[in-house]
Amino acid sequence: MEKQTTIKNKITLKGKGLHTGKNVEVNILPAQANSGIVFKRIDLENPVLIKADAEAVTETSRGTTIEAKGAKVATIEHLMAALYASNIDNALIEINGEEVPILDGSSKYWLEAIEKSRVEELEKERKYFCLKEIVSYVDEENDIELIAMPYDGFRVDLNIDFSPRIIGSQNSCLKNLSEFKEGFSNCRTFVFLDEIEQLLKLNLIKGGDLDNALIFVDKVLEEEQIKHLASVFGKNPNDIKVEKGLLNNVKQNFENEPARHKLLDFIGDIALVGKPIKARFIVKRPGHKVNNLLSRKIKTIMENNTIPVYDPNKEPVYDIKAIKNLLPHRFPMLLIDKVIEIGEDYVIGLKNVTGNEDFFNGHFPQEPVMPGVLIVEALGQTGGVLALKDIEDPENYSTYFMKFGEVKFRNKVVPGDTLLLKLTLSEPIRRGIVKMKGEAYVGNKLVVEAQLMAQVAKTKK
Repeated sequence: MEKQTTIKNKITLKGKGLHTGKNVEVNILPAQANSGIVFKRIDLENPVLIKADAEAVTETSRGTTIEAKGAKVATIEHLMAALYASNIDNALIEINGEEVPILDGSSKYWLEAIEKSRVEELEKERKYFCLKEIVSYVDEENDIELIAMPYDGFRVDLNIDFSPRIIGSQNSCLKNLSEFKEGFSNCRTFVFLDEIEQLLKLNLIKGGDLDNALIFVDKVLEEEQIKHLASVFGKNPNDIKVEKGLLNNVKQNFENEPARHKLLDFIGDIALVGKPIKARFIVKRPGHKVNNLLSRKIKTIMENNTIPVYDPNKEPVYDIKAIKNLLPHRFPMLLIDKVIEIGEDYVIGLKNVTGNEDFFNGHFPQEPVMPGVLIVEALGQTGGVLALKDIEDPENYSTYFMKFGEVKFRNKVVPGDTLLLKLTLSEPIRRGIVKMKGEAYVGNKLVVEAQLMAQVAKTKK
């Protein structure tokens, strides 16, 4: 069972924002489990917390910007990519400005700082979102296609195409996050020379420099152009050079560095889903806007993905023998056959409903329907497994209903149904009191839901 993580020691990095040109200091602090990645604008009179979330994104034109209560933090993608690739689940990021510093235009220095700080495990379990269906965003007019598909891991296959411009068509592939450090973290942002003038007119790239971006040149530069660029970047005209289509003395780390940087950006944007993801991404002509649209789609599916799935080929976590070691119930009142999944704060059980159930003799002979109260009892028993699983001598304890409420019966349960029973802790177990949300499903239909409260108590002998 993987645990959630945070950084071990405080991280401090300073630099200029790419677009604002303002000096900014960023402090990354350890955070508690389940808090996620949160930015804090400490330069404001009333500091504002901004969760790193796909739905908080308000601007994507030249970077990813998140916002809350009128406060913004821009160009977060390189930092987010480094945190995601380092498997950091929780961190508080204090920043005294509205833009994350560009540094060298990559994730390199963020990743190095995280490694130096070290990663610390927390007590809570890390929960992956495992994609179970294909999710896509397609823009046929602009030849854009982003596809996410089920996959036991994290992989990105990416293509960019700037033809007929000098970059042309490039591919990049990350097969595992372990490849990020050596193959992607030092890949810098890039721009075409003719875009620079436009960005300057828009009062952007004030923090741009020949050392923090790859600037591609399609044409031979005239002397006057060289002098103008030298003045813009505060350089000596003799230092302005074009080598292999690049307007500076910075060499590419990889022949396909632009594609690798786009993949870096994609990871930073997809990290805003808010959970580590198991999926394979096939990405054609990505950008911050479409990356965010895909992230929002995945996040919506993730938040609505409460329906448990049963794979009969997979070994159960607890079979009937193991369940009898945990629960005191016996025929005809043992209403759970398997536990198919269990975590720190949830459990999924299974009940095969057959025509031989004793209660069908009277409920009802002509139209057999499982009594709703027994479905609630089955939920309670499944919750009992969750409550007792970590007790050293569970055979000496029992769980007793204290109350249940907000019960809703939505569909009938009849012979032949496979009843999936999902219980999630509403709050941590304290002093033996267990509060849970219960949901019972047949296929993808919710049949019963309820709020349950029980007490774990030592069995009297």
